[in-house]
Amino acid sequence: MFRIGYNTNGLAHHRVLDALRLVAELGYEAVAITPDVCGLDPFHLVREEVQDTRRWAEDLGLELSIETGARYLLDARRKHYPTLLEDDAAARARRVDFLVRSVELAHELGASVVSLWSGRAPSGIVCEDPRAAVGEREAVLDRLASGLEVVLGHAREAGVQVAFEPEPGMFIERPSGYGDLVARMGAAADELGLCLDVGHLLVTGDLPVAKLVREWAPRLVHVHLDDIAGGVHEHCMFGMGELDLPETLGALIDIEFDGQAAVELSRDSHRGPEAAAEALAHVRTALTPR
Repeated sequence: MFRIGYNTNGLAHHRVLDALRLVAELGYEAVAITPDVCGLDPFHLVREEVQDTRRWAEDLGLELSIETGARYLLDARRKHYPTLLEDDAAARARRVDFLVRSVELAHELGASVVSLWSGRAPSGIVCEDPRAAVGEREAVLDRLASGLEVVLGHAREAGVQVAFEPEPGMFIERPSGYGDLVARMGAAADELGLCLDVGHLLVTGDLPVAKLVREWAPRLVHVHLDDIAGGVHEHCMFGMGELDLPETLGALIDIEFDGQAAVELSRDSHRGPEAAAEALAHVRTALTPR
């Protein structure tokens, strides 16, 4: 059975240790930590904070994962910059360095998974768009693969699983694009699992969600849970959009998914404790046999 977690990007105004205590008291079984300027910043780690985080998680019975979606950690003015796709090799290297640091942090915390994404291509092309120029598409795929191979090498040595997340608006925004990346990388992608955000499927029209969960079961290592309304990429509370939560969780049970399914409500930090409690109530209801 998978473990239900909560992402700290929905508790951005909480200290990491306070977030751990909160979600454990609510009844969550895992925490997806987004290292950021507010805590566990990979560029300014405090050794005692890392040690305390691991010890608290173990004492509270919480499984940890690391999410690498901090918005302005690498650049104070440009969201999610730089990515693995930048024209400037030095800029790409900064993203690789951050991801390697995240893998090392995961190892120190005893976290099982590090999730990441492609970022937006400088020209804005999307891998899955048939109108994209083939030469440019292949060049960007190669650039992405090159950076990922470095990260995967470090993850292998650290015993950490890397999960790739398709993200709407980025170069790879659909599971099929992840499939293209895996095919492009060949054997080098054997250890690159899939992180499936079920809300993203509502944005990209990859439906029904449960069908996609089953199709990608062999590669699935990490899941994000959120609802989406009207196809707009804004994570919202379950019941506010079109996600069939019972069907989605049922599909995870059917495929015997045993990783983390982490609720991701990054827009709800202003009411973090209430949102976390409300989300878990929805999940528990959805898991109750009818």
